Amino acid sequence: MDSLLTAAVPLLLAALGALLTERSGALGIFIEGFMVLGSFFAWIFAVNTGSVFGGTLGAALLGALAGWGLARFVRITKANPFIAGLALNLAAGGITDYLSQAWFGTKGVLRAPELSIPGPVFIPLIHTIPGVGKILSGQMPFTYIAWALIILGGLVIGKTPLGLRLRASGHSPLAAEERGLHPAWYREGAWAAAAFLACLAGASLSFRVGAYIPGGVAGRGWIALAVIYLGFRTVRGTAAAALVFALAEYAGLGLQRFGAVPATVLLGLPSALALFLYTLSHIWVKKRKEDSGVKGG
Repeated sequence: MDSLLTAAVPLLLAALGALLTERSGALGIFIEGFMVLGSFFAWIFAVNTGSVFGGTLGAALLGALAGWGLARFVRITKANPFIAGLALNLAAGGITDYLSQAWFGTKGVLRAPELSIPGPVFIPLIHTIPGVGKILSGQMPFTYIAWALIILGGLVIGKTPLGLRLRASGHSPLAAEERGLHPAWYREGAWAAAAFLACLAGASLSFRVGAYIPGGVAGRGWIALAVIYLGFRTVRGTAAAALVFALAEYAGLGLQRFGAVPATVLLGLPSALALFLYTLSHIWVKKRKEDSGVKGG
């Protein structure tokens, strides 16, 4: 059970961020990109400071600032939010590859003994301190943090004036403006929070294996977007859907040990499951609407 809860952490965090943006009226397509950036920079900061907490927090705050800046850019230039988010996703891989090549001479896996960033900008590498390697590979704190944030997110969205204003800004921005609210501010805040959570999700992936692995996000950001709709745009539903996908991932890893199923099939299992469940939920919702129409008539 602990392994399942741990496997769900990246999707829980990423999907909660995506849900905030959806509630604000502009779905954050950029979740995948910020997960990539978070996994890279959290590892870099952590290894150079000797602190998982410091590295993760630094990367998440940097991501939040970038997410807020992206939202401001979209608002000021009136750019298409979907295109802006997609551009961020495409740029994230290029940024991490370029920096990895420039700093370490490789675009491959980065482990602590390989990292040595020159220049005064970074704190000297102290990964040789006894116990740091064990701390860097620790994952359990992320599990507690993820589930605590899910509970907090549910309370904020459903039970507080802030959540009500966020939902009002997304559902009916004109009505919100008439009541003196500023929907754009709530959208920018939601995007910043979503980027923060996506970076946490990316960091959890790096510290799960104790290294930064290019491509380690493996499309989880896109799956997180599907998760919020499979969870019917509620925090509880989103958490339940994330657990379903975590179970699929966990089962795929188990099957891989036997070698009975090709690896490419197992890698595509979560995406195929997302498509199947999304189609199933769409049919179910449509049927409910039709039934409601019949009863109403």
